[in-house]
Amino acid sequence: MSRQQILTLTAMASINFSSMICYSILGPFFPNEAKKKGVSQAMIGLIFGIYALCTLVGSLLLGKYIVQIGAKFMIVAGLFVSSGCTVLFGFLDQVSDGTVFVVLCFITRCINAIGFSAAVTSSFAVSAKVFPESIATVLGFMEIFTGLGLILGPPLGGWLYQSFGYEIPFVFTGCLLFATVPLNLWILPNAVPSSQNSFLRLCTRMKILLICFVVFSLSSGLGFLDATLSIFAIEKLNLSAGSVGLLMIGLSLPYGAASPVFGVISDKYPSIRKWMMVIGGMATAVSFCFLGPLPIFHIRSQLWLTVLMLIVVGFSLCMTCIPTFAEMIACAHENGFEEDLSTLGLVSGLFSAVWSAGMFFGPTIGGYITQALNFEWSAGVQGALAFLAVRTNSMGIFYFIFFDVTCGQVW
Repeated sequence: MSRQQILTLTAMASINFSSMICYSILGPFFPNEAKKKGVSQAMIGLIFGIYALCTLVGSLLLGKYIVQIGAKFMIVAGLFVSSGCTVLFGFLDQVSDGTVFVVLCFITRCINAIGFSAAVTSSFAVSAKVFPESIATVLGFMEIFTGLGLILGPPLGGWLYQSFGYEIPFVFTGCLLFATVPLNLWILPNAVPSSQNSFLRLCTRMKILLICFVVFSLSSGLGFLDATLSIFAIEKLNLSAGSVGLLMIGLSLPYGAASPVFGVISDKYPSIRKWMMVIGGMATAVSFCFLGPLPIFHIRSQLWLTVLMLIVVGFSLCMTCIPTFAEMIACAHENGFEEDLSTLGLVSGLFSAVWSAGMFFGPTIGGYITQALNFEWSAGVQGALAFLAVRTNSMGIFYFIFFDVTCGQVW
C-alpha cells in the first residue's frame, strides 16, 4: 500500500472504532435508566430508532451533495458534532422525569445522528475511492474496528456506569471521538472534482433494490437487539448491567473476527458474493428464531443458548453484510455510472440510508412487539424478516442465472 492508503486506512479505522464505542455504550444501562424515569419500552425503542431515522435522511442528502460539500469537511464536521452530542447526552439524567427527558433525548440523538451520517457516508466513499480494486477487503478490515468498538462499548459502558454513574460513560467516549477530529483533519486527502449522478437512476436497478432489502433486514436485527436485549437479559436471565455488556460481546466478537476473512473472499471470488448473502441471511433467520427462543419450540430461555445464538448472529451478519457494498458499487459501474466520488457518494449514501432505515424499524417495531407480547416473539419477527430477504434475494439469483439477463436489465 502507498503512504496515502495507509494513512487513509488509519483514519477510517479510527472513525469506525470511536463511533461504534459511542453508539454501543447505551445498550447495557440506558434502557433500564429510562424505565426508572417512567419511559415505556415502546418509547425506549423509539429513542434508539430516531437515531437511525435521522441518519437515513442525513445519508441520502449528504451522499447526494458530497462533491459540493467536500468529503473531508463532512467527516471532520460530522465527528465534531457527534462527539459534542455524545457528551451532552451524559447530562440528561439531571433533567426531570417524563416528557422533558424524552424530548431532550430525541433532540440530542437527532443531531448526533446527522453528524454520524456525515462521517460514515463520507468514509465509505473515501475508502472506495482510495482502494478501488479491493473494496470488500478494506471494508472487512474496517469492520474489525467496528467489531472492536461494539465489543468494548457495552462492557466499558456497563463498567463505567456501575463505577461512576450515568454521566462518565458518555463524557469519556465523547472525548475519545473528539480526539479523532484533528487526526482526520491531518490525514485525509482532499477530494478531486467529480461529475453529478442521479439517486433515482441508481434506485431503479433491481439488483440494487434486492441488496438494499438484505441490508435493511440485517440492520433491523441489530437495532432490535440494541433496544431490547439488555432488559430481556436483566429480567429473564438475571444479569447485571456489567454482565449484559459482556453478553453483547457474543454478537460483536465473531462479527469483527470474521470480517477480514469474508472481505478477502468477497474480493477474490466476486461470483460467490450473492450466495454469501443468501447463506448468511438464512443462518441469521434461524438464529433469531432460537434467540428467545420462539414459544412454539417450547424451549426455556437459557443463558448458554442466548450466547450461542448471538455468536451465530454475529458470524452470519458479517457473512451477509461484507459483500453488499462491493456488489452495489459493481452494479452501479455496470449500469454506466462513472468511477468517481459522485457515484461513490451516491452508493455510500444509499447504503447508509437503508442501513439506518433498518436501525429505525428494528428497535421501534421490535420495542412495540416486545411491549405487547414479549422478547421471544419479537425476535421471531426479526428472524422472519431475515428469511423474507433471503427468499427474495435467492429468487433474484435464480432468475439471473437461468434467464441470463444482464445486470442493468434485471439485477
